[in-house]
Amino acid sequence: MSKIPKDISQAAHLSVDPWLQLKGFTRARIAIGRAGSSLPTKEVLDFGLAHAMARDAVHLMLDIDALENEIQSQGFKTIRVHSKAPDRPTYLLRPDLGRRLTDQSLAELERVAMLSRNAAETIDFMIVVGDGLSSLAVAHHVAPLLVEVLKYIPAEWKLGPVVIASQARVALADEIGQVLGARMVAMLIGERPGLSSPDSLGIYLTYHPRLGLSDADRNCISNVRPEGLHYVGAAKKLLWLAKEAVRLKLSGVALKDESDIQEIDQKSALQISKL
Repeated sequence: MSKIPKDISQAAHLSVDPWLQLKGFTRARIAIGRAGSSLPTKEVLDFGLAHAMARDAVHLMLDIDALENEIQSQGFKTIRVHSKAPDRPTYLLRPDLGRRLTDQSLAELERVAMLSRNAAETIDFMIVVGDGLSSLAVAHHVAPLLVEVLKYIPAEWKLGPVVIASQARVALADEIGQVLGARMVAMLIGERPGLSSPDSLGIYLTYHPRLGLSDADRNCISNVRPEGLHYVGAAKKLLWLAKEAVRLKLSGVALKDESDIQEIDQKSALQISKL
């Protein structure tokens, strides 16, 4: 029997990618190396696992009872609503149904709105939580994010109830905000899972929400999670945008996010004052 060549029988034939050091800065699939002309077995298996996790994140149902308890424990009042998409398969095939409320949910919100009008209360800022395309993101990140958001909301703002929306698309917040007469609405929603981020949360801020708006009318803050944009940074950015939206009376492409520039300027001014 002929002997197996040394360079094939040993693990030395596995080539290490020279960019390996860059993996410390991102979870993206870079510097995965190669085995001959193919991928290493570990990387193939990891890719399959990531794909399965992303698929499961889309189909996993949100535990609304647990989420509602977490939100209420922070002092928020909550309301549950449902989009016109009756189930997950319909939600995925008919995005338009995820953007509108059922008649029952609409009637419930109108009842709440009437009580607010009778009490002469106007909502300045409200939050809608939608399961979106990743209930994992909502289950993992909404509660700790709200803890930080509460720290930066101006004391004079009247807050509305947190609306928990099932089978929700981003635009569902427009109808919810319009019915409740909110000046601004922030939608916290599970983003489309990626192969390295099955639990990424997105935030969409809209000034003067109403039916008929487009994505150009909202400001987006994406990839909210410990491995991406951390909760403190997301909360600061959201409230900076919200305050600017009130000042300028608009949101979307006309409202430029300069929160990072302002923070840099403040740090520079502080350093100069210490000289």
